[in-house]
Amino acid sequence: MKKVGIIGGSGYTGGELIRLIIDHPLIELDFVFSTTRSNTLITDTHIDLLGRTNLFFTNKINKNVDVLFLCLGHGKSKVFLEKNKFSDSTYIIDLSNDFRLDKESSFNNLNFVYGLPEVHKDKILKAKYIANPGCFATVIQLSLLPLANNSLIKNQIHVTATTGSTGAGSSLSDTKHFSWRNNNLSWYKPFNHQHVDEINQTLNNLCKNKMKLIFLPYRGNFTRGIFSTTYLNYEGSLESANELYNDYYKTAPFTHISKKEISLKNVINSNNCFIHLYKHDNILLITSVIDNLIKGASGQAIQNLNIMMDWDETSGLKLKSNIY
Repeated sequence: MKKVGIIGGSGYTGGELIRLIIDHPLIELDFVFSTTRSNTLITDTHIDLLGRTNLFFTNKINKNVDVLFLCLGHGKSKVFLEKNKFSDSTYIIDLSNDFRLDKESSFNNLNFVYGLPEVHKDKILKAKYIANPGCFATVIQLSLLPLANNSLIKNQIHVTATTGSTGAGSSLSDTKHFSWRNNNLSWYKPFNHQHVDEINQTLNNLCKNKMKLIFLPYRGNFTRGIFSTTYLNYEGSLESANELYNDYYKTAPFTHISKKEISLKNVINSNNCFIHLYKHDNILLITSVIDNLIKGASGQAIQNLNIMMDWDETSGLKLKSNIY
């Protein structure tokens, strides 16, 4: 059993990671570090874990742990790793955006690999340090990888994606209150969301043609999940597009192409990404859905760990979606 530590376990992503680790057959939760909840029971914060763990949050760190997950706010992982040196044998998976871009992937002799298994599985298998992708970046890249890999993106890509409230984290702000979010819909960070750079980085490395991503993110009045619609010019038939996508993802255990229309509830509480293709004239519409906390964060982190350790990629991730 590999011993696992978490830095920052009181939020949504950290809590989801704790749940997944507890049920994983090959790893054991050694500690969960939190400065705000130190010396309190994990179940005082994550009440659903009553009867499943007796661990306390701690302000002490085992620097010889086998695997370390960083669930800190953006910009904080670099600061933490600057102050805390870990054993050379420790694997590190960072869930912030600190190391996702190539220009920021090397830090203090730690070389991070961008952890999107559907495109970088071979690199992940050889890696010790992983930069886990962002939630929007995950679903949008999975929508476009088969096209980019065959240089079939030739101009503008239009993406509209709506995320649940957990995508904004557990800290409070005006736009996170129930009275604001309920029965409401709004866009934010139009055309310059922080995930655009990592999406462009992957697509431009795959596709020979120049492309422009136009991304409009929305806040939805639901708790979890991302519903993404992407459309672009495509000269082939719908049948050829479906064949292309099915062929690209034939060895991907969590990404599936549906001939029927899809919805958020198909994937909530799972590590799956479902994709549906629709064609109108020369426009290909790609609908994709994920759970932002699992495939968009903690589940993908576990998936990356499984690959790094050369375990079954689905270990600890055989989850049931909340279809109703």
